[in-house]
Amino acid sequence: MSSVLNESQRVVSGMRPSGALHLGHYHGVLKNWLRLQREAECLFFVADWHALTTHYESSATIAQRTMDMVIDWLACGVNSRLARIFIQSQVPEHAELHLLLSMITPLSWLERVPSYKDQQEKLKDKDLSTYGFLGYPLLQSADVLIYKATGVPVGEDQVAHIEISREIARRFNYLYGRETDFEQRAEQIINKLGKKQATLYRNLRTRYQQQGDQEAVAVSRALITDQPGLTLGERERLLGYMEGGGRIILPEPQSLLTPESKMPGLDGQKMSKSYGNTIDLRDPPEVVDQKVRTMRTDPNRVRRSDPGDPDKCPVWGLHKVYSDNAVREWVQEGCRNAGIGCLDCKQPLIEAINHELDPIRGRIQDLQADPETVRAVLKDGAEQAREIARDTMAEVREAIGLNYR
Repeated sequence: MSSVLNESQRVVSGMRPSGALHLGHYHGVLKNWLRLQREAECLFFVADWHALTTHYESSATIAQRTMDMVIDWLACGVNSRLARIFIQSQVPEHAELHLLLSMITPLSWLERVPSYKDQQEKLKDKDLSTYGFLGYPLLQSADVLIYKATGVPVGEDQVAHIEISREIARRFNYLYGRETDFEQRAEQIINKLGKKQATLYRNLRTRYQQQGDQEAVAVSRALITDQPGLTLGERERLLGYMEGGGRIILPEPQSLLTPESKMPGLDGQKMSKSYGNTIDLRDPPEVVDQKVRTMRTDPNRVRRSDPGDPDKCPVWGLHKVYSDNAVREWVQEGCRNAGIGCLDCKQPLIEAINHELDPIRGRIQDLQADPETVRAVLKDGAEQAREIARDTMAEVREAIGLNYR
């Protein structure tokens, strides 16, 4: 697992179409995307097919929820000039790779994904005895592997999904990366490096295969990456040759661990639509004011003169996100000494949240009035994503032997 990026990395991340977003999405996902889009090549997509794995009976609202969510992405600063933004179902190669990977993926791998039984337990009211639900981790793998992603931003609870993607890539490469003339083709590529670099590569390969020197692998990766005259396929073949296997057709993605969202809901639990405890990005100032003012506080503080404990108050969780040290000290001292009332404590939060949301709300209104711009962003993003996906699928078909020419 990693949290470090460099310019050569490609990051892929998706979100189910949940409609208009709230502050939990903004602080837990979108702020990280805003950073990533400036540090790596990024593809951000609406996972509309994934929505069908659990809500196939209520698909009529997916299109509108998708538009609302993408508008909020753009309003928060996700930039189509820095990242490819698209809808999953508009890149059908996702489905083709999913189908082909399903041919080689053992059922036991899917059944052991932790969220499989967890979600069945949480969603008892739904019939989830479908292949789509069982196979959604495989669709997630296809979403990532189709773009040869090097990094996927996930929380600790999602690491298992990336691990199964790595196992599937490994199995695919083992089954289909062993060309009969693999070594000869690899040697031809080595000769393209030039005499000095070719000698270095061969020495590194010997060090790794005879001594297990992991540093030799790292050096060889840097050597191969720095060769401008090599195609992506040639680089992957040399990496596979270095490690003694076959050609790496589908590289194994790494988990990019993201900090756990510290955005609490109005009741102190995790902010979630299902809990009804959200502050939405589109809430007007008066709604934000009303939501914060009516938040429950320390139950032991019944009267204004009663001292309280901020650590037992959901409002304190918002102060940890929005307030500086001076305000936090003011809250701690004033609450514990009954020097301030609960409404006094909440006022700086109301001001800070509305200050953050004001420009976002303005951009949301502009984008709502100009839906064609949003559709153009999604169309361009899908076209750019398909260019990458088509190249990957051409390699995949050739490796499997489905190349009819």
